[in-house]
Amino acid sequence: MPIVFRPLSENDLARVAALNTDAVPAVNDLTIAELRTLVGRCGLAVAALEDDELLGFLLALEPGADYASENYRWFSERSTDFLYVDRIVVDPSAHGRGIGRGLYEQAFVAAEGERARVCCEVNTLPPNPESMAFHARLGFTEVGRQSTKGGTVEVALLERTL
Repeated sequence: MPIVFRPLSENDLARVAALNTDAVPAVNDLTIAELRTLVGRCGLAVAALEDDELLGFLLALEPGADYASENYRWFSERSTDFLYVDRIVVDPSAHGRGIGRGLYEQAFVAAEGERARVCCEVNTLPPNPESMAFHARLGFTEVGRQSTKGGTVEVALLERTL
């Protein structure tokens, strides 16, 4: 069966929360209630499914969102023409099948015409070399670095110009 991309729904939140928790520390852990709030602030919240099984998701915010993330704030202080990917998670059993690329394609299409770039961050401490390599293959370049969460995490701030 082909992978189908569609907007996230309320019914997806339990599975999204489970995938998100399994992806920690690449993403921060969120409860279902916190995810519900975040999805409500997103300009793009998309699910990737195969045979009705949710295998991945992407959450992205537009400029001006009510969002306290240090990384989102970094981009917001420098630009108003971006789509910020807060998190992308793919079930490890589905890695290597193009799902992450497909989710990002949804973000690139959503940003076309409205935004000049798609932005995100990848942990460098703790290191996430697989994610750095994945983003480089998609054409993302590093535009900055910062320490977050009281110095316990360092991130590379990335963008892909459209």
